[in-house]
Amino acid sequence: MHDVTITRPTKVLFPKDGITKAELVDYYRRIAPRMLPHLRGRPLALQRFPDGLDKPGFFQKSAGPYYPTWIRKVTVPKAGGTVKHVVCNDADTLVYLANQACITIHPWLSCVEHLHNPDEMIFDLDPSTQNLAAVIDGAHMLHDVLENLDLPSYVKATGSRGLHVVVPLDASQDFDSVREFARTIASLLVERDPARFTQEAYKAKRGDRVFIDTNRNAYAQTAVAPYSIRPQDGAPIAMPLAWSELRKRSFRPDAVTIRNVFDHLSADPWKDFRRRAVTLERARRRVEKHHAA
Repeated sequence: MHDVTITRPTKVLFPKDGITKAELVDYYRRIAPRMLPHLRGRPLALQRFPDGLDKPGFFQKSAGPYYPTWIRKVTVPKAGGTVKHVVCNDADTLVYLANQACITIHPWLSCVEHLHNPDEMIFDLDPSTQNLAAVIDGAHMLHDVLENLDLPSYVKATGSRGLHVVVPLDASQDFDSVREFARTIASLLVERDPARFTQEAYKAKRGDRVFIDTNRNAYAQTAVAPYSIRPQDGAPIAMPLAWSELRKRSFRPDAVTIRNVFDHLSADPWKDFRRRAVTLERARRRVEKHHAA
């Protein structure tokens, strides 16, 4: 155990809601048992707002020299050099980051033991408009396609407008291979309903369609961590969901917030996420056979 001194606990970080740093720290302290399995062993990018949301924030990838020695860091290669990232393996580190006004945590899709081989594949359903129905339909379509390929999939509300559909992997393939496969799966949805879904990278060309983004499946890319707070009014949370929750009329991707999250926690819908890790080889062969036919 490490003592973390909370500085300026009454500092308001979410001005429209009066949410203070003390509330942020308390949330991350309480949610740690649920959140840490999705952070351990991963390089992190930290989205910080030391002066609150009404002042500019910044992304921090490199761990500052002032970070305590007991916090784990990992030096990873990048183009032209290296970066020393924070790794959050325990609740004390999570509390320390919250005290640094880290609102949102973005882990890599790979662990330090296999940096170039992801252990999850992610589909980011990003709506061009407020058409939530299309986002939900797209998530269910992805779920059906992946299920038919014997690939487990999990869904997460981003805390913003979209959804993430995530497949746990056994880290036997590199990022290029995983990203290529994800793009192939996304193309199947676009072929089925090109009026509602797209893989178009340029926003101006998407129209009203939902963008199925697979670009996060790459080295050093990140995705918002499950249970992470988003830097938006109300402090919404990126919430792991059961698939059945998408069918509720009241569902919104930003409905769970720092002030109601513990009313929503029940059985963990992602509890077995790591235990269900799979290889993509069999599914890839089935998809290739389908295309050949």
